[in-house]
Amino acid sequence: MVKLGFSIGDLQFKNPVITASGTFGYGSEFDDFLDISRLGGIVVKGTTLEPREGHPYPRMAETASGMLNAVGLQNKGIDYFEKNIYPRLSEYTTNVIVNINGSCIDDYVALTERINRLEKIPAIELNISCPNVKMGGMVFGTNPVSAREVTKAVRRVCLKKLIVKLSPNVTNIVDFARIAEEEGADSISLINTLLGMSVNVRSMKPSLSTITGGLSGPAIKPVALRMVWQVANTVKIPVIGMGGIMNADDAIEFILAGASAIQVGTASFIDPLASVKILEGIESYLVTKGFSDIREITGLINRSK
Repeated sequence: MVKLGFSIGDLQFKNPVITASGTFGYGSEFDDFLDISRLGGIVVKGTTLEPREGHPYPRMAETASGMLNAVGLQNKGIDYFEKNIYPRLSEYTTNVIVNINGSCIDDYVALTERINRLEKIPAIELNISCPNVKMGGMVFGTNPVSAREVTKAVRRVCLKKLIVKLSPNVTNIVDFARIAEEEGADSISLINTLLGMSVNVRSMKPSLSTITGGLSGPAIKPVALRMVWQVANTVKIPVIGMGGIMNADDAIEFILAGASAIQVGTASFIDPLASVKILEGIESYLVTKGFSDIREITGLINRSK
């Protein structure tokens, strides 16, 4: 047996495999495929204070080695979440993390205060990085002043572990990682999707109703890996890496680059069992290589210079 656990402060995770927000629904959608409690955690789909309809269709498009999405944070709001979703989530014996989104700082603060009341939610993921909403999202995540203000405001009221999700659509990702750490983040997750677009040459129109959207999948992995490596070498808090992780080898790359944990996103659309297969692959790799604890390989490429 190998030790796979990691922690964010005093919050313990049984293993480093977490599902990414917006790709795993509320978990129950995958109950027929896997035992969700085997995972280190799940991040449920983005939640807002009020219900959102999202963007008009079409809002997803396949690209070479990836996909574009412009869903626009469609969800039924925190009232519905608390009444109808939370009771089911509290049955899982793994860490359930809520990804929160807002159009202004007051939205984020009010949402955090609502999540504070939910005992079985040990952490929030502060999404200041969504590239396909007109208000909020990248308005905060790509402006250092705004990023600092929203993180500080949420930290002031947050009674849970605070994970700040960073946008890759910036000049220097390290600057934003430092801001998050300075303002009290317990962990940093990155990257969110890259801003991209696609045109349908047959219809001669953009593939998405919003023209641009968030690019995810294998195409973004080298960018994500580079940014995770940069941030892990900068901050002292745990880093959660994501971006194009499709198999165990991909996940191990992120861990070797310094990620304490990883999130599985687009892969779950292709294979509902992707997260469990990645977990099993990581464990097999450690056994084969003769390691007894995953922490032995976390950031190993930096220690072996």
